Parts: sequence; C-alpha cells; structure tokens
Amino acid sequence: MDAAVADVEESFDRVVLVFNPVNRRVPRTIAEGLQEELRVRRPALPVTLVPTTHAGHARELAAAEAEVGRPLVVAVSGDGVFSEVVNGVMEVADRRPGTSRQAVAAVVAGGNANDHRRSTRRMSTVDAVANGRTRRLDLLRLTVTTDVGVTTRYAHSYVGLGLTPLMAIGLNRASRGTWKELLAVVRTVGTLAPVEVVTADDEVLCLDSLVLANVERMAKYGRVSRSGQPDDGLFEVLAWPHRRRWRLGLTAVRAATVGLGHQTRTRRYAFRTTSDLPAQVDGELVALPAGAQVTVECAHHALLTIG
Repeated sequence: MDAAVADVEESFDRVVLVFNPVNRRVPRTIAEGLQEELRVRRPALPVTLVPTTHAGHARELAAAEAEVGRPLVVAVSGDGVFSEVVNGVMEVADRRPGTSRQAVAAVVAGGNANDHRRSTRRMSTVDAVANGRTRRLDLLRLTVTTDVGVTTRYAHSYVGLGLTPLMAIGLNRASRGTWKELLAVVRTVGTLAPVEVVTADDEVLCLDSLVLANVERMAKYGRVSRSGQPDDGLFEVLAWPHRRRWRLGLTAVRAATVGLGHQTRTRRYAFRTTSDLPAQVDGELVALPAGAQVTVECAHHALLTIG
C-alpha cells in the first residue's frame, strides 16, 4: 500500500513482544523467532517476551511499559490484542499531552484477523526495528456518553454495527476457500436484524450496516474502500440502508470479492442509539445501551508506530 505517511526521527529504548500463549502455539513461535532475529540485527537493543494471562492484560502491560522510558510494544497477535496494546499506550499518552516521550506500538500478524497490518504494512517488522524510524498513523476515538458517564476507547481499524462486522467474524471463522467464505457471507445475511440510529441532525436511519473504517480492508474482504489512507485525518463511512435480503446479499458478496470502491470520508460521525445495540471495535464486542450518544472522531497521527 502506498500510504503517504510522515516519518519522524524518533527511536525506542527496548522492544516488548506481547502475545497470548493460549492462542495455540503460533503467536509464541512467531514471538520467539522475532526475538532471535532482532538479537542478530540489533544486538544492543533489549527484547523481552511477555505472555498475557487474561482478557485486557495486554492493555495493562502496554500501559505499564509506556510509563517507563520509551518502549516499542509489539502485539504478536490478531487485531484484538493489538487493540488492547494501542489503548494501553494511548491511556498513558492522553495523560501526557504535548510530550514527545510517547511509547511506540506495532503489530506482527499472529492471529486470524490482521486488518491493520495488512492495510498499513510497508516493510517487515525486523527491518523496521533495525531501521529505527517511526511514523504516525490515525486512530478512531470512540466516545460513548450515557446517563452514568462517559467512556472513551481507541480503534486502530474500524467501529461497526450491523452486517459488516458480523460478516467479518463469519469470514474469519470460515474454512479457507472462496466458495466456503461466500457461503459464510450468505448465512450471515440471513441472520441479520437492521439497526436504528438517530443522526446529529435528528434523522432516523434504519441500516443493515454502519462501519466507520480507518483501513481499506476488513478480515478476508477485498477493499472496503479505495479512497482512504490511514494517516490523512479522515475515515470512511460505509452506511447501508435497510433493503431486501437478496439485494443486501449481492452487496455483501461484492464486498467479499471485488470490494466496494470509493466511500464517503469525514473527520467526525455522531449518532444516538434507540435500543441496546452490539458494536464491533476492531473485532471486539462492545455493548451500546439505548439512548447512548456515540461519537467517532479521527485522532489524527495519534498512533506512533513502525513498519
């Protein structure tokens, strides 16, 4: 991908490889191999392996590392663990506005869904660490306001409601092979219930899918967008109005094969829920209660990363 990303002369003092040991042997094997390669390419750079022990642990580890020195925290994982690492690093960065001492976060593909790595990769992680240069990418800042308070979290790839996130999950669980993956798409369409949201202009929308995307690919899709870059200060809005199932199915198959072409782009998108809704944030389930005010904004160049 030819993303016009700005390189900056910043470095890191150590590398921390975070992985989930329960997720088969793949992440651990990748992490150990990466550690050995980095010892050869950067022998003076400390590289440690840190396994997670429970849900949310990667966020805790990343936040603790970000408090000390200038680490590069690498999630050897899919999008879920990387999302935790990003939020841990940003938790500390948000407490230190204006400081240049921000931890660096990156991901090495070690899971089933690797949307962010697939969409932003320019070189191997070993080469990127050896090079020592960092760059900044955008994040999505999700803010949910309810009667009991305000919660904020970051997404590196997408926030979605309705069909598209569910289809991504179905595709990731499907066996390899185009026909089996397309069958998973069709099955997902058959179980869909439309979602209703109220826009900032008080317009009521009945949608089969609403996705706010910072990357051009989701799961095993083709391109969901041909217009976006992960560092341009904008994100893509994919809003599919409720329609007959056969038409929706055709659109879903198109998304899973040739892609969806150019999409609307914006810096901010806000809506209000009218009922309890499940949302997907980088593949992780988030509950949106009825009456919640939901705002997604582009956090321009918020993520300091490599590769």
